[in-house]
Amino acid sequence: MLGGMRPRQRYPTDLTDKEWTLIQHLVPEAKSGGRPADYPRRDILNGIFYLLRSGCSWRMLPHDLPPWRIVYHYFRQWRQDGTWQHIHDMLRGDVRVAAGKHRQPSAGIIDSQSVKTTEKGGSAVLIPTSRSKGVSAIFSSIR
Repeated sequence: MLGGMRPRQRYPTDLTDKEWTLIQHLVPEAKSGGRPADYPRRDILNGIFYLLRSGCSWRMLPHDLPPWRIVYHYFRQWRQDGTWQHIHDMLRGDVRVAAGKHRQPSAGIIDSQSVKTTEKGGSAVLIPTSRSKGVSAIFSSIR
């Protein structure tokens, strides 16, 4: 406890020590030569996971997590540079190996039950429908 500050409240979405150990090496470090990071990467991830699980808006992140602008910045940067995809791919591979499978799947199957298009079929979906005059009148009176 520095300066009499209390430790931050733990949230159910916080990374455990074991989870952090598993992904720490996958999270980009602060760039060398630049300004030192104000917030640890683990705290930024905890902010992202809190937001995703709670469904709150960025601006409603609790004040004991890093500021929302910082959390959003890294969320967006890691989405654009492929960090999230890389973390996902590595963890998926780890799960497959732990289950006794090859790290990468050898094949994928898509069947008609997996991919739904429409009950009507192809071109029927592209034909524009017209609303009845009654429905149009209701919507125009709301405007």
